[in-house]
Amino acid sequence: MKPDKILLDHGSGGKISHNLTMELILPIFGNNILDPLNDGAIVDAGGSRLAFSTDSYTVDPIFFPDGNIGDLAIHGTVNDIAMCGGVPRYLSLGLILEEGLPMADLETILRSARRAADEAGVMVVTGDTKVVPRGAVDKIFINTSGFGPIPDGIVVGSTRARAGDRVVLSGTLADHGATIMTQREGLTFDADVCSDSAPLNHMVQSVFAACSDVHVLRDPTRGGLGTALNEIAGQSGVGIRIDEDRLPVRPAVAGICELLGFDPLYLANEGKMIAIVPAHEAEAVVAAMRKDRYGKDACIIGEVVADHPGRVVMATRIGGSRIVDMLAGEQLPRIC
Repeated sequence: MKPDKILLDHGSGGKISHNLTMELILPIFGNNILDPLNDGAIVDAGGSRLAFSTDSYTVDPIFFPDGNIGDLAIHGTVNDIAMCGGVPRYLSLGLILEEGLPMADLETILRSARRAADEAGVMVVTGDTKVVPRGAVDKIFINTSGFGPIPDGIVVGSTRARAGDRVVLSGTLADHGATIMTQREGLTFDADVCSDSAPLNHMVQSVFAACSDVHVLRDPTRGGLGTALNEIAGQSGVGIRIDEDRLPVRPAVAGICELLGFDPLYLANEGKMIAIVPAHEAEAVVAAMRKDRYGKDACIIGEVVADHPGRVVMATRIGGSRIVDMLAGEQLPRIC
């Protein structure tokens, strides 16, 4: 049954989010630019191609180990532009502030956003600020939009995965999701757990330099790796097979997930990327990622297959296999 009201599950990035997009949003706004549902739009601007993206951030808590809502907002839009093959250049910054937010917190968030923009090599060139009464929002919500040119010869998209391709992941899974979860619940562990929020645009350029034909790029944010791979498999009409033994998860994060009953395949990542590339170029892509400070743990985690189109299957550690479905509902709300 279709819900008659918006649920938290509609923001999960999983099946229910997908249904909202396909059943309500696309029938109203659908067009040849929006319909591919990539991380951003690819538009023509006077004969040149631009990647354009927008995202909103409502993360709770707004400060967390190795980041806050300010740098997270910059990184998110920078990365979405990069996943379209674009070189991020200009961003907007929209602030919705709750009455009573400490001015010192706002300054810290804005300075973090500026540092993130400087590292990514982008400029914040326009913005907007609104203040709402106490309780109308939770402290601060941020929207960022941005664009950048797509170099000639670069064509990536979620419909371009081909049987025989390899699936490369730039690093460990679920670091951001586990960090937000432990901070929100006030949990402490012997091992430090930190967000992976980071700009990936420089790594993307290194991948393009190493590989002549990158097929798909995607950052597995809301819904995690499992959901992102399902979207790619469905849009490309192929199957994807991954190997559980190859999935990089930090021991501390794996322990937290096991203790609290979360699957790292579905927790958000804010500084990781998937690259689907021809088999003969996969090792070069891994090597290029590992030269970047944010790609030290890059590895090949699977392959694209002609079997079971539209499905993701994982070879398990015990020698069997299981279907990795798209995230059904909301594991952890307000993760980004």
